[in-house]
Amino acid sequence: MKEITQLAAELGRRLQVLNAHVTTAESCTGGGIAEAITRIPGSSAWFEAGYVTYSNRQKTLQLNVPADLFNSVGAVSREVVEAMVRGAQARSHAHFAVAVSGIAGPDGGSAQKPVGTVWLAWGAGETLTTECRHFPGNRDEVRRQTVKAALEGLLQHAAAEIANQG
Repeated sequence: MKEITQLAAELGRRLQVLNAHVTTAESCTGGGIAEAITRIPGSSAWFEAGYVTYSNRQKTLQLNVPADLFNSVGAVSREVVEAMVRGAQARSHAHFAVAVSGIAGPDGGSAQKPVGTVWLAWGAGETLTTECRHFPGNRDEVRRQTVKAALEGLLQHAAAEIANQG
């Protein structure tokens, strides 16, 4: 918990330097990334919105994820988290965004996508980065590791933009 709070606080410092905002689009973390961010006093200056889109229907309704993606590639996929990031950026007007979709367990895994499989996507303006991770542990551990990875990715993107300004 302390490490995640420190990451969120550092994200806030970097976003304030950039005078930028962040949004989250979450499935398997159920709002955990937004909670970590809003745990930081003053986060209203740089946190725009959090979208918890647990069902495929809500991913489509709230974030404009094309419904046909769920049948073709599944909710836990690069294509879906990319669409979630772009949808969150478009709806919130935030420069930075992160999206996550995964299988936290204990059920729901398959041979192709075992429990612990999580797709993450980060948007920084037009830049888009995705990554598939396989986190060990139980449901809480997978979710905690996903929140940490999401914040670390946001920090990397913010740091890159600060370096480009310098």
